[in-house]
Amino acid sequence: MTEDVKARKFSTLFRWFDRNGDGQLTRDDFQQMADMFAGLVREGAEENAAAMRAAFETWWQLLLAHGDRDGSGQISPHEFITVMEADVTDPQHFEQAVLAIADALMRALDTDQDGVLSQAEYVRMYDVLGIPPVHSEAAFRLLDQDGDGSLSHAEFRTAITDFYLSDDPKAPGNWLLGPIDQAA
Repeated sequence: MTEDVKARKFSTLFRWFDRNGDGQLTRDDFQQMADMFAGLVREGAEENAAAMRAAFETWWQLLLAHGDRDGSGQISPHEFITVMEADVTDPQHFEQAVLAIADALMRALDTDQDGVLSQAEYVRMYDVLGIPPVHSEAAFRLLDQDGDGSLSHAEFRTAITDFYLSDDPKAPGNWLLGPIDQAA
């Protein structure tokens, strides 16, 4: 059951990353995702956009190096799930590929620079990224672990880490992209 939870989350993530819906991930898909994330950056915080683009490129290079078994320059759903479980979530890669995006995103989304994400900031982010507000509003409530009406940097990192690393089907971070049994 535990691997099934991760596989379901990674399948949801694959569908979200597959921007053209062709069933394969390409560098173009990752560049489009990087552009979407970078588009969330407020004026004057371009270093966050650059950090997100660099992290997405690192992630793509990890996928190619460890997952592109047939050398096609594309990543199939099976290759993606396998490389996510074995390599991208490995501590030596996770920080520079996934958490680097989360950290830059947190800095970029904190429009009032108070060190936390309000529900409005959080929902706006996921709306721009194509996640329906009904899902992001529900996720926000689950991720706000201390119930103070905002997400601290630590709570946001915990949610990201839960999504990628947790085998617990009830982990709040599983809701990052909406219900894990639903296409992103």
